[in-house]
Amino acid sequence: MNLKKYCVAGILVCTAFTMMGVPVGLLSTSSYRPSTDTVKTESETADNVVDQVLWVVGDEPILKSDLEMMRLQGEADGMKWKGNPNCAILEQIAVQKLFLHQAALDSINVTEAEITQGVEQQINAWIAIPQIGSKEKLEEYQHKSIAQIRQDLHDDFKNRQLVQRMQEKLVGDVKVSPAEVREYFKKLPVDSIPMIPTTVEVQLITQTPRIEPTEIERIKNQLRDYTDRVVKGETSFETLARLYSEDPGSARQGGELGFMGRGMLDPTFAAAAFNLTDPKKVSKVVESEFGYHIIQLIDRRGDKLNCRHILLKPKVSADALNAATNRLDSIANDIKAGKFTFDEATMIISDDKETKNNHGLMTNVQGQARTSRFAMRELPSEIARKVENMKVGEVSEPFSMIDGRGKLVVVIVKLKGRIDEHRATITEDLQAMKDIVALKKRQDIIHNWIVKKVKDTYVRMSPEYRDCDFEYEGWIR
Repeated sequence: MNLKKYCVAGILVCTAFTMMGVPVGLLSTSSYRPSTDTVKTESETADNVVDQVLWVVGDEPILKSDLEMMRLQGEADGMKWKGNPNCAILEQIAVQKLFLHQAALDSINVTEAEITQGVEQQINAWIAIPQIGSKEKLEEYQHKSIAQIRQDLHDDFKNRQLVQRMQEKLVGDVKVSPAEVREYFKKLPVDSIPMIPTTVEVQLITQTPRIEPTEIERIKNQLRDYTDRVVKGETSFETLARLYSEDPGSARQGGELGFMGRGMLDPTFAAAAFNLTDPKKVSKVVESEFGYHIIQLIDRRGDKLNCRHILLKPKVSADALNAATNRLDSIANDIKAGKFTFDEATMIISDDKETKNNHGLMTNVQGQARTSRFAMRELPSEIARKVENMKVGEVSEPFSMIDGRGKLVVVIVKLKGRIDEHRATITEDLQAMKDIVALKKRQDIIHNWIVKKVKDTYVRMSPEYRDCDFEYEGWIR
């Protein structure tokens, strides 16, 4: 099942993620000035020191352990720090505190359901790493129970979401006009204007090879046998999922998907899963667009549930694959002979739901933007290899590939258009250039907000950091 995963870096302190060029991360702060007795550095309190306070931002301390943990995590992730790493890391943590304080003032919230979902997806992502592979191995690696790991991740995930939403609020109204784009790029030296990679427009026709009824029945019987073994207590659902499930995203985790709402699941799968009430029982065999499943409930929280599943996919026979290939080969030859157009054939023949009613034209979705243009790296690898050396208007020979649902399909493609790599121009690349200018405007807004916030916030730091070359002015008073 094609399930989205979220990356959460670190357990106690996260790596320096950025959004719009600004660090996203950790802690919380307040902007009133504390009494000098509230927080003391190690040099002021030599006795009974547990940790060293390096900075104070508002009323929140930044500890030496925070610095060390973030540096170690960054090194593990291959992060390169600009200038003195200690200075850069402390400034990042301080900036994150500023955003969190403002998020609290503006009543920006993250729901517990969102936090739970994010934490579970991170744990699942860690377990999916080949060197880990199971909850038990993750617990051994972290020297903590899964419950402790969840608790450690809770505030980290919440704080990073708050920072991100605060930044989005600050720049949410940013708009860019064509005149601004022209003015921005007019000032740039020619060699500073970005290169736009080669982009292509691709049409496709797909045929899904026919699955024999005997193969479908074999799959269903196999799943019924798994259910019997679980019900009789011969083995656990988790063990069978690890051994036999064909969903690579969840098999290593014993089939567990993590907490999800109905809208995140295939409709028929969701209907069956949300009808389960007894964690000891197993669903009947369920058909989805991905294949056939059995499902076991783990837990339910409000409108989300966590379940396990085992996915089996019917196998395509060689005869069925050859039949689909031969049919598309004949169609491709008829198109090349001018008997009908690729567009006409798509409407009648193609099995691809997403492109069938758009003359087979593939759509590239980038956030809220939709375009028919793809850079080569954005195409499925099988299609990219075919169109790379094709001429505009040319139709390929049939080839097989695994589609977005994990199913084997046979495809022919037509290269509808190509724009070779070039320096960006207003006439050809207005949207890409607008995105660059919009990003610059957002970065400037965030930068200016941070500078102003620093000036309005009490900051105190150990003397050894007063010579740092900081990105934002105003830290040193």
